[in-house]
Amino acid sequence: MATDIKDTTHPVEASTVLGLLRTRPRLLALGEPTHGEDTLLEMRNHLFRQLVEEEGYRTIAIESDCLLGLTVDDYVTTGTGTLDEVMAHGFSHGFGAHAGNRELVRWMRAHNASRPESEQVGFAGFDGPLEISGAESPRRALLALHDYLAAAVPTELLPCTRDTLDTLLGADDRWTNPDAMMKPERSVGQSSEARRLRLLADDLTTLLDTRTPHLLRSASREAWDRARLYARTASGLLRYHRWMTDTSPERMNRLFAQRDSMMAENLLALTDRNPTLVFAHNSHLQRVQSTMSMWDHPLVEWWSAGALVSARLEQEYAFVATALGTIRHQGVDAPDAGTLEGLLHRLPDDRRLIDPARLTTALGDPLPEPRESPWFGYASLAPSHLPHIDGLVYVKDMAQDVFAQSLSRAQD
Repeated sequence: MATDIKDTTHPVEASTVLGLLRTRPRLLALGEPTHGEDTLLEMRNHLFRQLVEEEGYRTIAIESDCLLGLTVDDYVTTGTGTLDEVMAHGFSHGFGAHAGNRELVRWMRAHNASRPESEQVGFAGFDGPLEISGAESPRRALLALHDYLAAAVPTELLPCTRDTLDTLLGADDRWTNPDAMMKPERSVGQSSEARRLRLLADDLTTLLDTRTPHLLRSASREAWDRARLYARTASGLLRYHRWMTDTSPERMNRLFAQRDSMMAENLLALTDRNPTLVFAHNSHLQRVQSTMSMWDHPLVEWWSAGALVSARLEQEYAFVATALGTIRHQGVDAPDAGTLEGLLHRLPDDRRLIDPARLTTALGDPLPEPRESPWFGYASLAPSHLPHIDGLVYVKDMAQDVFAQSLSRAQD
């Protein structure tokens, strides 16, 4: 190696992360290779505090339900509700159970409490109301969009009544049937009601867009932004349910692509307002095409939210990936010496920021072999991705989340 790997590293601080970049990004993406590890959440919280206090960032977005995230944002900006309520009802995917997320919300509320609105920080979920097992009914988003417009525009401009939407939507369990993910024929996404709802969602969104000047004069910019979120989410969910009916080999590719398309549009909307830190799985933020094996699909391929946003923002998007050494409580022990993680595991510090370009030079040719992941919940970093990332954080060891473990036992 012409360059020692140690010479490519820096402390993990906001100033050193931004120092690796050619420009200050509007969207700074910090990826994680697994979910729910408070060692990584604590590192994220540390970076976000520094980005707020030293660099003027004003928003954090995490891979959680975008509509539930409004509850969290209301709490951190206005104090609505309690911390316990927000952690229980403001997150999807079980993320409210993690101490690192609780500490993030607590700090944001304390930071905002004595500051004017112009200096406050905001919270956003940027995922759709989706799980790997299925999708939510579009009811919540579609009715909220209609309610916003009905309060601000003449009735004759609305394409339908609220009761019409309610009737077409029917019972929510028609949309959330868990069998539909494995059995396309169980989905309602191509029913006559669903097709009409897609047209009405488009009409409502067009009305929102064409009446923007009036809407901004009659209500707050925040209310208009939320209406745009409702519009994106309603249309996105209806498209997702439509692709759940697909019986072609492209079905899972289309579903994954639709989810990340919704993520990307939410992130672009956030960056219209403020510099934003987004935190999510590496696979949702990377520039290269994402892949996954699941069920009877040997390979699912799609372009991630990060790839879609990067194509639009170009140098104003930056991606910092995270790789790690051990998650011993999940059976992930120290990496083999010949892998990329194995080489980084020799570094003397518990966590370091690495310049990928200089690391690639130091590694030489050929690059190390990818690490075999011993646990399905952890995705190792492909060495071939190094040219497509702007920074790499390596964290040696994951400490077990005692708070989440004790909460889980209490709930059992």
